[in-house]
Amino acid sequence: MESVNIKKLAQLLGLSIATVSKALRDSYDISKETKEKVVTLARELNYQPNPHASSLRRHASKTIAVIIPEIANNYFTLVIDGIESVVQEKGYHVMIYLTHEDVNREIAFARTLHNGRVDGALISVSGTSNEFTHFRELQAKGLPMVFFDRVVEDFDTIKVTTDDFESAYLATKHLIERGCQRIAHLGISKNLSIGKKRLNGYMKALADHNMAADDTLIAACTNDNTKDFEIISNLFTEHKVDGIFASNQPTAIGMLRKLEQFKAQGTTVNASFVGFDSHEVLLAGVREGKVAALVVQDPKQMGYLGVKTMLRHLAGEKIEANVATAAATVTKENIDQPQIRIVTLQD
Repeated sequence: MESVNIKKLAQLLGLSIATVSKALRDSYDISKETKEKVVTLARELNYQPNPHASSLRRHASKTIAVIIPEIANNYFTLVIDGIESVVQEKGYHVMIYLTHEDVNREIAFARTLHNGRVDGALISVSGTSNEFTHFRELQAKGLPMVFFDRVVEDFDTIKVTTDDFESAYLATKHLIERGCQRIAHLGISKNLSIGKKRLNGYMKALADHNMAADDTLIAACTNDNTKDFEIISNLFTEHKVDGIFASNQPTAIGMLRKLEQFKAQGTTVNASFVGFDSHEVLLAGVREGKVAALVVQDPKQMGYLGVKTMLRHLAGEKIEANVATAAATVTKENIDQPQIRIVTLQD
């Protein structure tokens, strides 16, 4: 007879792997009815848990894996600072896995975690990921996972995010209120949920102000500075934009540098620019009047909440499926007092 694993049980029952795993462990956050269905089928099919995996789970390694796409973007460097501010005092260690936006590296890292040497994984997916079997396999092994910032929306696990839709809405609204009529959106990978949400926020703000969306003003940037500069130049020369929302740190910094290049060349640019992030270069741009506003978030808070949530999950506590951090709009007038709501999880 073919051996039966948790993934097979989940398919037969029409449940998620995480739900079946929790039901077999008699987790308190699974209903009695669901537990009975899972246990009954497991007995009928002679399901046998993996003793090696169970043993590894019982013997905590006190190590948390952190999978991130890059560190050139200092957002993730600050996220790690937030993570380490918690794990050290709790006696845990952090193991960093850097994918460099390469899904193949991400898959390879996920597979190395099958050995049970970490207690859980904090994950921010790469921009080239569009299929997540490697993470579903990890979940089937029973490894606790928390996605942060770049998350997998249909994945049944805890997620820590910023309100990306609302943030993009506010950024676009700010440009509209400054009188901009042709507002471009500089986006990121369409594979990422944050990119989709920020684009949707931009579109909704236009619609709410009776402004038609123009596909020619929606540009997807790359990590290639030369190509991105060409994309930005084209928005000004061919499409005559008077407002730009750059929806993440690399595109915002690239936009600022292109504006500085225009100025050095003696080219006049009559456009307002709103960026997404609180990098010191962008904050300086706000102070100098080069950037109309920034939507800022606190990456250290993201890391803090992510690992705090993970540790409480490992301790057996029931955690909400989604934990949201806050963002704020920063202008020259309030730059020294950005109103970011600090969210904490009590010990």
